[in-house]
Amino acid sequence: MTDPIADMLTRIRNALMVRKDTVEIPASNMKKAIANILLEEGYVSGVELKEGEHGEIIVITLKYAGGKSVIGGLERVSKPGLRTYSGAKTMPKVLGGYGIAIVSTSKGIMTDKKAKAANVGGEVLCFVY
Repeated sequence: MTDPIADMLTRIRNALMVRKDTVEIPASNMKKAIANILLEEGYVSGVELKEGEHGEIIVITLKYAGGKSVIGGLERVSKPGLRTYSGAKTMPKVLGGYGIAIVSTSKGIMTDKKAKAANVGGEVLCFVY
């Protein structure tokens, strides 16, 4: 697999389309950080780690409100073939501030708002809205 983050986002997107309650994703430190950001920002209702037969698995409990998914869209920005970086001052706004951009910085993986507040730039991983 060349892009595990895109695989994670696709698994979540597919689970949302068929109205699944949970989705299981093979774990890595970056995926754990992204899942925790989704939990902190209120896009999912639960994140838990469990042991699978091939290693750790992240179980994400999806969140629905009024029969619709809380996540309107997940979009991969920086891809293995074309990395996308942004400075603290030029951080992209998602839907005019209603969505979030998840950024990998030198101080860890964080949202675009936290990266601006910490005055650090980095690789823009994905947009969530």
